[in-house]
Amino acid sequence: MNKRNTFESVKINPKSEKILAQLLEENPEVHEILTESAGEKEVYANLRKWILDQIDEDSFALKYYSNEISGRDAFRKLKWKELGAIRILDYIDHEGMEYDDPNLRGERYYNYPIRILWLAVTQGTGGGKPPFFRDMLHLLRQINGKSHREFPDQQRILEWMDRHPSGLDPEIVQIRQANRDRILNQFIRKIEEGEINGSFLELDPSWSHEKKFNKMLEWWNSKLFHLKMAIRSPELLNEMLDHSLDPDTMDVLYQAREAGIPFFVNPYYLSLLDTRANSKYTGADQAIRDYIIYSKELVEEFGHIVAWEKEDIVEAGKPNVAGWILPEGQNIHRRYPDVAILIPDSMGRACGGLCASCQRMYDFQRGNLNFNLEKLKPGETWPDKLERLMEYFRNDSQLRDILITGGDALMSSDKSLKRILDAVYEMALNKKNDNESRADGEKYAEMVRVRLGTRLPAYIPHRIDDALIKILSQFKKKALKIGIKQFVIQTHFETAMEVTPEAKKAVGKLISAGWIVTNQQVFTAAASRRGHTAKLRKVLNDIGVLPYYTFSVKGFMENYHNFATNARSMQEQTEEKRIGVVSSTNYEKIRTFTEDPVRISHSVHDLLEEEDAPFIGTDRNVLNMPGVGKSLTFRTVGITREGRRILSFDHDHTRRHSPVIDKMGDIMIVESKSISDYIDQLEDMGEDIKEYESLWGYSLGETEERMPIYEYPEYDFTVTDQLTNFSIRESETSS
Repeated sequence: MNKRNTFESVKINPKSEKILAQLLEENPEVHEILTESAGEKEVYANLRKWILDQIDEDSFALKYYSNEISGRDAFRKLKWKELGAIRILDYIDHEGMEYDDPNLRGERYYNYPIRILWLAVTQGTGGGKPPFFRDMLHLLRQINGKSHREFPDQQRILEWMDRHPSGLDPEIVQIRQANRDRILNQFIRKIEEGEINGSFLELDPSWSHEKKFNKMLEWWNSKLFHLKMAIRSPELLNEMLDHSLDPDTMDVLYQAREAGIPFFVNPYYLSLLDTRANSKYTGADQAIRDYIIYSKELVEEFGHIVAWEKEDIVEAGKPNVAGWILPEGQNIHRRYPDVAILIPDSMGRACGGLCASCQRMYDFQRGNLNFNLEKLKPGETWPDKLERLMEYFRNDSQLRDILITGGDALMSSDKSLKRILDAVYEMALNKKNDNESRADGEKYAEMVRVRLGTRLPAYIPHRIDDALIKILSQFKKKALKIGIKQFVIQTHFETAMEVTPEAKKAVGKLISAGWIVTNQQVFTAAASRRGHTAKLRKVLNDIGVLPYYTFSVKGFMENYHNFATNARSMQEQTEEKRIGVVSSTNYEKIRTFTEDPVRISHSVHDLLEEEDAPFIGTDRNVLNMPGVGKSLTFRTVGITREGRRILSFDHDHTRRHSPVIDKMGDIMIVESKSISDYIDQLEDMGEDIKEYESLWGYSLGETEERMPIYEYPEYDFTVTDQLTNFSIRESETSS
């Protein structure tokens, strides 16, 4: 459907008229252009001239706009007014272009921001909604000087951080213990009344309540308890939360069940929610709550969710969208030359809970992922299949890094995990031996990094026990001898409120095994509040964890509730994370952290003292792009009549990509939420929206540099340029 014709005659509403009147009053020159120009084309020409007259023709901004210069250094030199000027020029350049909008289930959308404004002024039509006009008002304020960007000082950022408590704070610890006791007493009652039974949970009726409780407390400290006793229904969830959920929330959860959305939250993670009325910590657990409670948009879209990461669509023997030919099934995912993901046929396909904004919700929709833990146990054929999958890594010329995830790598039993790691060891050894017969320049990349992706330190820290640590320690000891140098637990803490004493203990054990622990945070709306992510970085640093990525929420309308705009990610990176930016003179010092992971906490502490910083921001704020990889290099080139921005993304030029990247155009993303609606959501969370005033002006970005600690170690030989397991399908390379 042609959206231009659909909305040309639609009148704007009174609220839009009011915002438009303010815009015209503040910008008389723009008012004159829109009313005096002889037609649409003249509007574009006069508006372009008005912008260019305000910028010197030899200016830095024009060189950036025309792509004569680019990169982080160039981005840092752009003035606030120039950012707005570039956006106006990009709007004009992209006027009339057509895009798919997966947020509207694939409808085509014609990008006409200037035309919508012109029609509103001259005819009172165009269908523009208040969020559209609010965005345009702030854009023109950025250009006319009414909007300024003032960087908050360190003291202000520390005050923002202090708003967000940690799960290690003594009072929070006490609240969680009371929650645990309440949940355990609920389970005791259900066992006594026969609602729960089975060989796993047996309480002698003759025992006193105290003895029963102590037995339950003993079970609480085991992984098995939290998996067996996971809450799978809205009714039980509300009961375990002391009936604190409101009727509207319950209605959404009932609808989610009817839609077929799996529900799985374990008792430990549930104990992190504050159910008390009039608590001074109201809202502190919002980032956790939004991981458990589904939104109405997710429920409405389930069944219509479109795969975000197109390279995850695998056909045996055919290249994926990134050009990589993969084995049959859904066990190996790949987008880069150096690394591939292994998803085992085991309980590692499941998680300790289902995150509401999970990047693999598409696979839950298709039934590829689920929480039927019995069915997910590996079958007798898995060892043979694992051996075949390892041959893929062995015979690939560029793979040097394996990320074992799922699901969750640590959901696998000790036996299954050991089998996988042993297979990785044998593959790496064979790959190394194969190179002995190859000449320098023809040698294949050897394995240098092994990673385990897991959220269990946050979801079920009890999983990290001595038996697991023994497996990890033994693997590292023998793998070091064959050239594997980096051993990484890649975890996912979303908020400082997830960093509990149990989580701290679990992380300490992982580090004691000689593995470095890094974190990937998803930048949800609740996690995007001022100071929240900065506080998480600090608390993680304190327990020896290094931030790795801060991801914008992926997906389309199904993740509307949790989506924080990419402008906010740029604002957080530019204004808040800057107090944790490491001096380049200390890059080499950071690089050595992987050499002695056991001392990581001391190393981080020493660096913080030297830098006089509250945390070290070793993470990069990025969006995981379909087919292009991780990037925050973008320009805002349009905006829908609802105020949702249209972003043109380029790939991250600081890392190596599949050659397909050279044949791809920019990736167009239509955001699911307007800046206006996002700010209203923040206000509903109790935020002072005046603190976000500069948010409107962040309309382009450049991907941050990668910290040296995350670079691959060098080989003492030259790897071949040949690509194996690769082919380009011309039909797949256009955006």
